[in-house]
Amino acid sequence: MRPTGDQAGRAGGPGTAEIGQLLRGGPFHLALRAALAARGLPLHRVQHRLAARGIKVGVTSLSYWQQGARRPRHPESLRAVSALEQILELPDGALLRLLGTPEGPIGPARPAARSYRALVSVGAAVEQLLDGMELPADGGLHSVGHHERVRIGAAGELRRRASQQIVRAHRDGVDRYLAVHHGDPGCDAARVEVRAHENCRTGRIRCHPEAGVVVAELLFDARLRRGDTYVFGYGIEDGTGARSTEYVRGFSYAGGQYMLQVRFDGAALPVRCRRFARTGPLAPRTGLADLTPSGRHRSVHLVEQGVRRGILGIAWDWE
Repeated sequence: MRPTGDQAGRAGGPGTAEIGQLLRGGPFHLALRAALAARGLPLHRVQHRLAARGIKVGVTSLSYWQQGARRPRHPESLRAVSALEQILELPDGALLRLLGTPEGPIGPARPAARSYRALVSVGAAVEQLLDGMELPADGGLHSVGHHERVRIGAAGELRRRASQQIVRAHRDGVDRYLAVHHGDPGCDAARVEVRAHENCRTGRIRCHPEAGVVVAELLFDARLRRGDTYVFGYGIEDGTGARSTEYVRGFSYAGGQYMLQVRFDGAALPVRCRRFARTGPLAPRTGLADLTPSGRHRSVHLVEQGVRRGILGIAWDWE
């Protein structure tokens, strides 16, 4: 007879001894994953059982927890973990206890990603939005190649930007990319538009009006496994901020190629353009080099064959 329901999930799954060992020594995500497999409960059913207890947790969050991409830490999330112990028929406190033990790095041996606070001046606002969306700080992707085009409008404002990216997953289960846009002073984040191009679609979009920040999920057409590469593109329409004087891109990981092209409107041409690097948002500019305009003096670009962790950008001076 073919096993059904909970029996199907337990067939060939982790044994009692294995689960007991994981509950004693962790890490949390492996213990949770083993307990879910032993009970044979798909995540949508777990979500429904939590909802029946008045606890709202998304399937995406549950998936991140069992992958080790994010740890429950908010009061509602910890309440959900306590309820999971009952749903999965585990001893009281078995999972909560493991949350007091640091877990190892995600995926294969890669250095930890730099925080948004270390990369952008509005990092605190970005992390606040991430917390509200229960997204992991490490999205599980690093860049192989990134081609970015920025358009500056007739008033000197950041009009739009478009990105074409090649990424590689450094853990299993990655199915989205997090796009962060920080507008210039005066940016109306509520009017910024995020447009998905090839091989992705927009998911949740959140903004922080005071900081002029927009955070958007770009959902892939496939779920990646560790080592898989993926090509996708997206665009940001802005035009709401004051006159722009630079464009920067922060990199959490070293490696990969980056090309940035900035194109100016003929009605507003800068008198000087330079590339630069920074180790952080408040650090001094280093590696300054003048850029030669092309295309009737309307565009400049930089190419970095192997990016370093930190910030790369182009700055320009108006008359």
